[in-house]
Amino acid sequence: MSNNVAFLATDVGRLFRKRFNIVARQLGVTGAQWRMLAAIRRTPGINQGAIAAWLEVEAITAGRMIDRLEKAGLVERRDDPSDRRTWRLYLTTEADCQMDRLSGFAEVVFDEALAGFSDSEHATLRALLDRVRANLSRNMPDDAAPLAELGAVESMPHG
Repeated sequence: MSNNVAFLATDVGRLFRKRFNIVARQLGVTGAQWRMLAAIRRTPGINQGAIAAWLEVEAITAGRMIDRLEKAGLVERRDDPSDRRTWRLYLTTEADCQMDRLSGFAEVVFDEALAGFSDSEHATLRALLDRVRANLSRNMPDDAAPLAELGAVESMPHG
């Protein structure tokens, strides 16, 4: 399995999520909440359905997460002017400050992950991963549209 690109990529992603979860807990949020906050920061006004698709969770699960983040004063829901059934999501000032702190911790994780890489190797790795993402993104079924809207990988903190 070690020569299987999908397995390796999934394992690297799992290890990143595990590290981010540890960091996030130190600042009072879960890793999933951090990912949700990152998506909202990247796409202010995004709706619950797009967030759920990006996190690969059911809309009700995303809704519960949003409820907790709203109660914590990190997210606010605003009416969608074109669809009264939809809420648009925005970060609060407190959440922006929290995301700045989380981003600083993320840089430490990236530095650990890329230890020993030259600038050229780092650039090559990013370019290759971008190509893999582009290859897999071609001709995606319609139900993946919210992922394309977010630029799924780009909305994650990256170094």
